[in-house]
Amino acid sequence: MKLRIKIMLCTTMLLALSFAIGVNVLITVSFRSSLRSESDNTKGACRMVTSILRQSMLGQGYAWDLIAGDTMVQLDAQANALWSGVRLERLPPTRKLLYTSGTVPEPGLIQERVEVLLEDGSGIQRIVEQDGRKYLQITNVMELGDWDMLLQISRDVTQVYSVRDNQIRLFRFMLLGVLVLGAGVSYLVSLLITKPIEKLSAVTRQIADGDLTSRAESPTGDEIEALARDFNHMADKLEENIETISENMRRQEEFMGSFAHELKTPMTSIIGYADLLRGQSLTKTEQQEAANYIFQESKRLESLSLKLLDLLVMNRQELTLQEASPAALIRGIVKALKPVLQKQNVVIQCKCQDGNCMLEPDLVKSLVINLVDNARKAMEKGGNIYILSTMTDTGCAIRVVDNGRGMPQEAISKITEAFYRVDKSRSRAQGGAGLGLALCRQIVELHGGKMEFESILGKGTSVKVTLNGGAV
Repeated sequence: MKLRIKIMLCTTMLLALSFAIGVNVLITVSFRSSLRSESDNTKGACRMVTSILRQSMLGQGYAWDLIAGDTMVQLDAQANALWSGVRLERLPPTRKLLYTSGTVPEPGLIQERVEVLLEDGSGIQRIVEQDGRKYLQITNVMELGDWDMLLQISRDVTQVYSVRDNQIRLFRFMLLGVLVLGAGVSYLVSLLITKPIEKLSAVTRQIADGDLTSRAESPTGDEIEALARDFNHMADKLEENIETISENMRRQEEFMGSFAHELKTPMTSIIGYADLLRGQSLTKTEQQEAANYIFQESKRLESLSLKLLDLLVMNRQELTLQEASPAALIRGIVKALKPVLQKQNVVIQCKCQDGNCMLEPDLVKSLVINLVDNARKAMEKGGNIYILSTMTDTGCAIRVVDNGRGMPQEAISKITEAFYRVDKSRSRAQGGAGLGLALCRQIVELHGGKMEFESILGKGTSVKVTLNGGAV
């Protein structure tokens, strides 16, 4: 509301000021033009009288003052429309009023010759007031024979000033009208400007109160609409960020719950068998079995803690890439894992394209080993694992394919979450903690790549990893 009033006041004042300046200029120009026209007419009459007096005195050597007076009588009778009053006076030392007619405001006694101030020789010009009327008076000094003569011609310009005063009064009424009209128009304009802003402010308060779905609507086709679009874009991003934060918090809660659950089972087994060993007499065989359970569950806890530590370290470390051969890394892994996998009737093979790219070798080894281990766990009675690698313009691509039991499509979007297992009982029995693919996802993200899954239940799974560390 305050902004609307400010806009209204500023617009009204600006409009009134512009109108006042414009009308003032017009009135001033019109007044000066009329006054100048009156001045030109009066100066023309003065020049005419001076010229006629001089011509009438040519060759006259006597009674020139009578001749001048007679000449003035004739001129006053014929051309009195050119002036309101005329006065002819002989200057000292023999001062004498030769002729006067009409209204000629008394200029005061002139004791000496007056200098001609105007370049055109028309004499001194001034505005005088008498009996409430204004006169334009021109006073000129001329030489007639051996005497200096003072000629004064007055012209009534009261009408010129009256017109100006009437225009000023009319201007005041018009200015009042302009102020009223301008206030109304500026209020409407300010309403059009501020209404979308008020709506935007209302939407802002709704979002601040928790309604993240509120959006601003301002189909004005101007900067306000652009502002509303930018605001909506900001609100969309804010909603996305809050949803992301909420999802992260949910995942964190699930992570903590899963972590507590993962600790509970081995800790329960360790405590139970340790208590059994401590409180009861067992045979050698029973003691050995209890010790084996404690050892196996302790190894599970160790594996879990190490993988959690890897996740934490990778979230904080700065990756240093170096030139390496993906084919050499994969062939070395296959060579090392082949004897172990053969005992489980799993055949592992690789086909790799030679070439170098930028990557972190130890992390890539961990990536491939985790993918192979995940493929191994998908096989109950043995099977085949294939590793394929190719070079790309931005690094390399690695694909691990198995012919295990596969997984349902709804599991693919969650497979890289920490502690997530497609088959929880089987995975736990195989020693898995559900962190392998979470580690793989972190490694791939550190290399600026992506991981894609394709799986068919009963036929197997294919994992494609693209690493964009850079080509050599």
